[in-house]
Amino acid sequence: MPLVEVTYAPGVAESKLRELGSVLPHLVSEAVECPEEPYDGALQPGDVEIRFRRLGPLDRSGLDVVIEVRSKWFESRAVSRQERVERLHQEVRTATGLRDFGVYLSLPTAAWSQGD
Repeated sequence: MPLVEVTYAPGVAESKLRELGSVLPHLVSEAVECPEEPYDGALQPGDVEIRFRRLGPLDRSGLDVVIEVRSKWFESRAVSRQERVERLHQEVRTATGLRDFGVYLSLPTAAWSQGD
């Protein structure tokens, strides 16, 4: 289950953020898909969690948007993480038209449990 945090500058339009929020679950799921956690295209509640955070007055960022993706480490993900993050960046650009943004993919050792 990927966790996604989107940090954005005050000047980014809400419509652009809504568009980003609508495409990210699918794009992130494709980017982190692996044999251990296959993606069947049918997202369920809790499959991808996205949080949006506006930059505050003390934050420093050179980009309009930073998308941080955290997903459980599997070797099959880790060996291709750079290709995965570059593909995700391109897919977000294509889907939203964003230009001044970055994508960070982190694969920590983790565990997840979710109730019914």
